[in-house]
Formats: sequence, C-alpha cells, structure tokens
Amino acid sequence: MTEFEQKDTALFMQLVMTFQAAAWQQMGKIKNPITDKIERSLDQARYSIDMLEMLKTKTKGNLTDDELKFVNHVMTELQLNFVDELNKDKEKAKAEAKAKEETKAETREEKKAEAKEETKTKTEGRTETKAEEKEEKKG
Repeated sequence: MTEFEQKDTALFMQLVMTFQAAAWQQMGKIKNPITDKIERSLDQARYSIDMLEMLKTKTKGNLTDDELKFVNHVMTELQLNFVDELNKDKEKAKAEAKAKEETKAETREEKKAEAKEETKTKTEGRTETKAEEKEEKKG
C-alpha cells in the first residue's frame, strides 16, 4: 500500500468514526463533549447512520477488505443500538400509557366511592328527617 493509499484509508476511517461518534451522542449513549451532557435525538442519530449507509453504498467496490469490514462492523453496531433505543421509547410509552390508564381508573373508582358516600349521606338524612316527622306527629 502506497503512502497515498494509507493516508486515504486513515482519512476514510476517520470520517466513518466521526459519524459513528455523532450517532452514539445522538442516541444518548455518550456525552456531548461540548455540553458535557447526555443529549438524545433519534432523528439525528438516524441521519448519521443513513449518512454512513450512503457512504458505504457510494464507495462500493472501492474499499479495501479492512475498510469494508470496519464500515460493516460500525453499521451493524449502530443499527442494533438504534433499534434498542427505539424499543426503549416504545416500552416507555407503553408504561406511561398504562400508568395514565391506571390513574384514570383510580380516579373513576374514587368518584364512584364519593358518589356512593354522597348518596348514602343523603339517604340517611332523609331517613332521619322522616323519623323526626314521625316523632313530631306522635308528640
């Protein structure tokens, strides 16, 4: 391999690693080095992964075996982690929906209990009033 080819290989791998690091950050797997915070944007992660996929497609037939193995490894790793993050979002949404439904059910039960108690109180009040009226008639 010539010095020029070695330089191109190093630059190509650096480009792949740049998109890889961006995707990791965008999936919230590593901190953003500028903000020092975990930031998550799956849309942006998808874009970075798509850019790598396009790069792989456009360089098809022009990559060395090592370059191709490297790109394939990075793509597989990112895609699996991306799907994992999507599944986490789905599970979180399910859990939130379940919690919301349970809260609604509890609220309905509380309202039923309050209505039952109110009806009971009204009925007892009527019973007491009738008993007082009977007492007055007797007296």
